[in-house]
Amino acid sequence: MTTRHVLLLSGSLRAGSSNEAVLRTAAALAPEGVTTTFYQGLAELPHFNPDHDTDPLPAPVAELRAAIAAADALLISAPEYAGTLPGSFKNLLDWTVGGVEISDKPAAWITAAASGRGTGAAATLASVLGYTGAAVAEPACATIPVPPDARGADGLITDPATRDRIAEVVRALLAA
Repeated sequence: MTTRHVLLLSGSLRAGSSNEAVLRTAAALAPEGVTTTFYQGLAELPHFNPDHDTDPLPAPVAELRAAIAAADALLISAPEYAGTLPGSFKNLLDWTVGGVEISDKPAAWITAAASGRGTGAAATLASVLGYTGAAVAEPACATIPVPPDARGADGLITDPATRDRIAEVVRALLAA
């Protein structure tokens, strides 16, 4: 059996966010033969500057691109602020434009916002990921609201229906 590797990218800097819970739950529910890595360098990325998008790359950017290159697929969960992605996560995506690591890589996202919210973040993700050449796995992109009481003490989502939906997203991403 070939092992597949999924890079988990949270667009939230807040510890214990719903987005983190979604991704950590996705990791816990990953099928046999799938490994995951939770990217934790979002706060260390410098502000994007095209003048610095040259070799040698800033170390946090080189680490980001290496993590993307090592992955077979990307699963993102990002909040929506002011109708779009938070600036820190858009900054992460801006650093991927100058590289080729994301090109043709299956990518999907889970929006953890309440029903009717998060559409601006999802639209921005679709636009930017398309621009970078990622292979957006549309059947794996989903809105899965995560109520605050749906998490256990370990930070993982405990609600069975929500867990089932997250597992479906992971399977659809891996099928892409």
